[in-house]
Amino acid sequence: MNLSAGVASVAVAFVLVLLKLWALGETHALSVAASLADSALDLMVSLGGLAAIFYAARPPDEDHSFGHSSAEDLAALGQSLFILVSAAVIGWAAFRRLLSDAPVALADEGRGIIVMTVSIALTLGLVLWQRRVARTTGSKIVKADSLHYLGDLIPNIGAILALWAASRFGLTQVDSVVAMGAAVMLAVGALGIGKGAWDALMDRAASPEIIADIERITANWPRVRGYHDLQTRTSGSKLFVNLHIELDGNQTLTEAHAISASLKRAIVKAYPRADVIIHKDVAQPPADPRR
Repeated sequence: MNLSAGVASVAVAFVLVLLKLWALGETHALSVAASLADSALDLMVSLGGLAAIFYAARPPDEDHSFGHSSAEDLAALGQSLFILVSAAVIGWAAFRRLLSDAPVALADEGRGIIVMTVSIALTLGLVLWQRRVARTTGSKIVKADSLHYLGDLIPNIGAILALWAASRFGLTQVDSVVAMGAAVMLAVGALGIGKGAWDALMDRAASPEIIADIERITANWPRVRGYHDLQTRTSGSKLFVNLHIELDGNQTLTEAHAISASLKRAIVKAYPRADVIIHKDVAQPPADPRR
């Protein structure tokens, strides 16, 4: 089901890019251009997510002992740079239109409104399917992609309002204002994607919430007397966990292995894309209070 959600995401994004390219040529509206840039980013992100699903099935090789997930982060950095440039171009063009004495006439606003309405309908349909898949499989990639598409409804609605205001009242300035607002949203989103990719490439630790959750699972696990040296890092959509647990030194190796293996399964169940390594140490006996 994850693969179907990834393919659907790419297909919808590709259709939206084509529709909005046509609408931009018909209307010359910067708000449509901003929505087009957002859909182009969606297409790249969706392609990255689809690649991540395929990459997840690939085992590590001799040259990549920890897999190939860092490719996602490199792609994300390229995506963020692309969308920052697009946002700057759209924002500057909108600013120049606002300052221009000669009003820019939009054309075929009705066709543009139809295209943007179709875009909203396709996006809503995709979000509903992605949420169903995410509930069934627990995939965080699909869930994140769903949230991203849900946020894309704002630029689409803004473009419709701008086209309607231009068609009904001749307020072409609304198009520039909406485009500038959409450009700011695009820039903020691109910076967020770029920061996340940079942090992952620099082996940044997982979020405090994830670390606290792993500590909670470990601390409450049966027959684990303690833990230390919990280390985490992220790479692409993968989470790497390195953990030392303290066990009774008098039990057999088979028993100790069973405890660590069950703990590893619990962590992976909570974070399906986690790569977990658990080291087993002998717990120190409690200090003798008589000494």
